[in-house]
Amino acid sequence: MSEFQVQAFLDNDSETFSYVVSDNATKQAVVIDPVLDFDYKSGRTSTASAEKILAYIQKNQLMVLWVLETHAHADHLSAAPFFKQQLAAQIGIGAQIKQVQSIFKEVFNLEKEFLPNGAQFDRLFEDGDLLQLGAMQIRVMHTPGHTPADVTYLINEKAAFVGDTLFMPDVGTARCDFPGGKAATLFDSIQKLLGLAETTEIYVCHDYPTQGRHHQYLTTVGEQKQRNIHVHNGVTAAEFVARRESRDATLDMPRLILPSIQINIRAGHMPPADETGKVYLKIPLNQL
Repeated sequence: MSEFQVQAFLDNDSETFSYVVSDNATKQAVVIDPVLDFDYKSGRTSTASAEKILAYIQKNQLMVLWVLETHAHADHLSAAPFFKQQLAAQIGIGAQIKQVQSIFKEVFNLEKEFLPNGAQFDRLFEDGDLLQLGAMQIRVMHTPGHTPADVTYLINEKAAFVGDTLFMPDVGTARCDFPGGKAATLFDSIQKLLGLAETTEIYVCHDYPTQGRHHQYLTTVGEQKQRNIHVHNGVTAAEFVARRESRDATLDMPRLILPSIQINIRAGHMPPADETGKVYLKIPLNQL
């Protein structure tokens, strides 16, 4: 029997998987990559998806200590502040978020009070940092490429929560054309992941099902090495970079990149209200 339990939650709108991972003995737990519902047409947010996760946490009497972000997502808004408010959980992300903040402070011309120092988060993780929750040890792996700040959370050397680094084998790997992304860097990061034991479970943040199957979130290092369409065994760095950059050149920007980035680099918090008490997001023209 495993020392911990994993429960996945799918947000169909953004095709995002969020996770609750809990230690069996102590009931201490983490939430990974939670989603705040957002209707772009009306500009309205909702915590409906987060409340489903909260209901699971309460039903199982879990003690959530951390909300762990794998990176500043470009395809959904983070619900991390909801769990901080409801459960007093701390919010953590990779330390290189400061680089991402600097990039997008300029893109969005954010207010001078917004400092790209990561202070919006409770903790900035460095490569190799450890979190201990009962018998559950979480090792932080810096796995950049999709963005400079991506991290993987490896639990008991058995389960890797890889964010957008890897997808299911028939979908491939993350794009690298966002500001600060780099295909060669992603290849190196993926090699670190594929260097783990072949039985290591890989939990993906997104799934875009190919024809004939439903959404899936769980694969293994061994399956990725054998079947990943972009980085299976034998694919060289040069081949991967050429394939990834060619593919990225055909992709549209994610539907929610402009609202999500503005909020996610703030640890999920909204921008400051104006003098009337209203909150606004910006739409930069002809920049991305």
